[in-house]
Amino acid sequence: MLVLVAGVAVACASGGLGARPVGAPTASRVLLDPSDAFWSARAPERFQAVVETSKGTFTLDCFRNWAPTGVDHFYNLARAGFFDDSRFFRTLRGYIAQFGIPGNPAVTRVWKDRAIPDDSVYQSNVRGTFAFAMTGPNTRTTQLYISRKDNAQLDAQGFSPLGRVISGMAVVDSLYDGYGENAGGGVRAAKQQRMLEEGNAHLDRDYPKLDRLVRITIRR
Repeated sequence: MLVLVAGVAVACASGGLGARPVGAPTASRVLLDPSDAFWSARAPERFQAVVETSKGTFTLDCFRNWAPTGVDHFYNLARAGFFDDSRFFRTLRGYIAQFGIPGNPAVTRVWKDRAIPDDSVYQSNVRGTFAFAMTGPNTRTTQLYISRKDNAQLDAQGFSPLGRVISGMAVVDSLYDGYGENAGGGVRAAKQQRMLEEGNAHLDRDYPKLDRLVRITIRR
């Protein structure tokens, strides 16, 4: 069933809090309400996130003791379906693959400025690890990157890994990277406005070769 929340069609599925988006322009109720108790759930100490993409599947092994605040945030975003049907919009050869801007701009408007506190850096940004992108202290929101090489230079800048790819790293390496920074750049590059305002409609029209993040499934 669909209802209107602030003018946006919202899917109200049985089971309530864990409902997944049913496709643009709809979104699950919980994605449009960051005050919902759903978002206060603590992540398991260790869990896997299975990431289905247009190039295949890879699995992230997540460790809460690496970055408790970040892991809790990623866990709740993933189980809410926040990343489903989005794009790997900044994929740089021999560096990183970045994702975390939803395809639905209505969801982006709710979350783009909701930052979480920093975690201490306990693990290095080696190849296969993933972490939240940021512009400075305490500015992590929803964008994440996977290191396609050892990026230890990011450790001193405060980028705290949440976990690592344990299978399917070849899929991460194969994600389309022909657009470089042009498809949206990093958070610091200030090239994301159209993506934030138009979501998948802009990326699919102007950067059609970008690979898709189909869905993320949490597995304990």
